[in-house]
Amino acid sequence: MRLLEPVDLGSKRAPNRLLFGPHETNLGIGRALSARHVAYYERRAAGGCGTVVTETASVHPGDWPYERAPLAAECFAGWSAVADAVHAHGGLALAALGHCGGQGSSAYSQRVLWAPSRVADPVTREVPQEMEEREIAAVTEGFATAAALAAASGLDGVEVNAASFSLLRHFLSGLTNTRIDAYGVDRLRFAREVLEATRAALGEGPVLGLRLGCDELAPWAGITPESGEQIALALGPLADYVVAVRAPAYDQFGARPDGHTPPGFALPLAGALRRALPAPVAVVAQGSIVEVTMAEQALTDGTADLVEMTRAQIADPELGAKLARGAGEEIRPCVLCNQRCLVRDPRNPLVSCIGEPSSGFEWQGEGAAIDEQAGAAAEGEVLVVGAGPAGLEAARVAALTGWRVRVVDRRPRAGGVLRAAAAGAGRHRLELLADWLEAECRRLGVAIELSTSVDPGDLSSRAASGGHVLVCTGSVPGPLPDADGSVELRTALEVLELAQSGRLGELAPGPVVVDDPVGDAVGISVAELLAAAGRPVTLITGDAVAGTQLSRTGDLAPANTRLARAGVRIVKRSLVVDVGGGVVRLQDRYTGKEAPVAAAVLVRAAPALPDDALWDSAPAGARRAGDAVAPRTVYEAVLEGRRAALAIGGRDSLADP
Repeated sequence: MRLLEPVDLGSKRAPNRLLFGPHETNLGIGRALSARHVAYYERRAAGGCGTVVTETASVHPGDWPYERAPLAAECFAGWSAVADAVHAHGGLALAALGHCGGQGSSAYSQRVLWAPSRVADPVTREVPQEMEEREIAAVTEGFATAAALAAASGLDGVEVNAASFSLLRHFLSGLTNTRIDAYGVDRLRFAREVLEATRAALGEGPVLGLRLGCDELAPWAGITPESGEQIALALGPLADYVVAVRAPAYDQFGARPDGHTPPGFALPLAGALRRALPAPVAVVAQGSIVEVTMAEQALTDGTADLVEMTRAQIADPELGAKLARGAGEEIRPCVLCNQRCLVRDPRNPLVSCIGEPSSGFEWQGEGAAIDEQAGAAAEGEVLVVGAGPAGLEAARVAALTGWRVRVVDRRPRAGGVLRAAAAGAGRHRLELLADWLEAECRRLGVAIELSTSVDPGDLSSRAASGGHVLVCTGSVPGPLPDADGSVELRTALEVLELAQSGRLGELAPGPVVVDDPVGDAVGISVAELLAAAGRPVTLITGDAVAGTQLSRTGDLAPANTRLARAGVRIVKRSLVVDVGGGVVRLQDRYTGKEAPVAAAVLVRAAPALPDDALWDSAPAGARRAGDAVAPRTVYEAVLEGRRAALAIGGRDSLADP
């Protein structure tokens, strides 16, 4: 397998072609790398990753893009600890260096943003200061100083960011660089000076990488694939490797989109760079590459020399090790949801993963990461009621920790709401997690009984005989409004289940109203699904914009764009107050004015309620997890299922996040 072959990066040799790229984690303490970072990166190195690149550190104190953003001047101790941890497992460790420029924030630094020209960022709308030569020189010196510090810490080199959130990219682009001086006439000058200064500070031994934005999706003035290739030709030979990145100028998180964008979207950029650059310069492919088959193909067909699989290794930190031992089928899939791994967020959440909640929490020690190679002898029996994500994860972990496990579910398929949610537009990869959880349970010998009901007497008898009971019965939809029968009433879950089984045609013909009081992916995906089926759709939201919760996953603006293109009518700031007579009556939250909307079907995407009928009569000592406690996201379901299983043997050391 090419992915597991060693590769040269300058004078260094990585043990394989798998790279863990720089990304925000919020694991820092102040602006320094912390012990939490060290544990996080070490787990990937121990899991078989050949090259680990740490979170991008700002090279100048005026650049403070998010609260826990590392500052290079404060990273020496953390870098040194990361280097030792990664080297202990045979990998290379590099530091990412950057400056966000006009894509930064003045909220923390209380300083004006720096940029090549007075062009406001389309997201923040803040007008930056046009940098003078002394500020340009200060940033250039900052890169050199940071590189020297990284080399002195024991790291194997640095990666300079000229892609997303990058002052260097702003200088390279005609969208943001309208200068008429030497830095405008030659837009590459600043990046070239930074790379030359960084190389001089590193010396010839350490690795110098370049993360390069090769497409801003703004061909009227921005960097295009063609101009990106020319930029790479000019700057690439100054580095040991180049990462080819699609960095949209008008989409803050467009370099790491969710499941609505097919994986491998930036592979053509990497292929163009590989064909253009001289052989000694390695090319790294990235862009939602989360499947080993895609990564391997990119290497075998000559598209790239290394593959960045960052989100894939957040989802499964042991990806490389599993491949090395021939257990590729055991790799936990990344579902490209961005729900827990996208953390540039005012709430400061720690990086994690809905399928692997111990990611980001490695520093908590024993119990945070479960040994996924079963081998313990059975100690007793566990009955898990419910084969949704909480129940399957509980069963998986209980089996791994030595219990004989039986899972019972009244549904004909395991996976619970994950299966239905996967029917939503852009969410099909959720089913991969359900498949993986079920497959792992079966691999570990868990008995799964479907289309089988359990009554309180079964639980009591199991408890009386010394067995353990976990109730993971999930949720039920919230109540629907009263109506006179002229409008068909459906829950979002019902519509998704109809779509899953190809039975959307069972809905009454005519216009559909989707009532979305939550504003997350459920209501949006149902509206998209029905519009794609040719139904006239009106989406009702009480907020000033549809899908407000999607700002956390980077899908807010893209979702509203998709809805507009699909012809979905959006009625904002409104509540459903009555249903009848073939209409849904709405009330404006601000004015109180009411208005009717014609509807054949009303779909309500409201919060669910816990299915606690069985829990109310569960025997003493039983435990419950997931939506049976309170309906939330897949992340909480998987996390609580794991905790419930660990608690049976008294091993739960996972503190509450």
